[in-house]
Amino acid sequence: MALSEIDRLLLARCVRREPGAWEDFVDRFIGLVIHVVDHSARSRSVRLTPADRDDLVAEVFLRLVERDMAVLRHFRGQSSLATYLTVVARRIVVKQIVAHLPRNAHDQDPQRSAAGGNAVAAAQAAGPTVEERMANADEVNRLIESLAGPDAEVVRLYHLDGHSYQEISRRMGLPENSVGPILSRARAQMRQTANQPTG
Repeated sequence: MALSEIDRLLLARCVRREPGAWEDFVDRFIGLVIHVVDHSARSRSVRLTPADRDDLVAEVFLRLVERDMAVLRHFRGQSSLATYLTVVARRIVVKQIVAHLPRNAHDQDPQRSAAGGNAVAAAQAAGPTVEERMANADEVNRLIESLAGPDAEVVRLYHLDGHSYQEISRRMGLPENSVGPILSRARAQMRQTANQPTG
């Protein structure tokens, strides 16, 4: 999926440090980052407290602004911004999880130790392959598919396709002031789904 015009403009505003740009960026992608945090922890059998989750989300956004937003400046627009951020966030979160696993985790909790081993292997990977990027996009789509009816389409249009509230309103035949509440409700549902054990 190509970089959307709305995300291209948002990215340009961020790297120019225009007033309000970073707040708009966080609002747009915080749901995606929360999903990556929850999925990465769950897939490694690591239980997160709400404070842990908040810390990991904050760490991702902190890394995005480090060194004059170097991570964002390196984005070449060869995929959607959401796909790029999913890959970046996943690598940051996995490294944080590995770094904070206790060294004697094997003695305390064999399941957590095994999960830590998987996280180490993932963190040491040379870099995201095309297959990994596709898997991440599929992961996001899978979570969106857990939403009911029009909520899923609103989230897809906003977070993955990069449409504005006005564009979504026109395309979906919804009042523009209803788009924000729909996204808030959908994000809450996505967090709940992400916290449910799989299989």
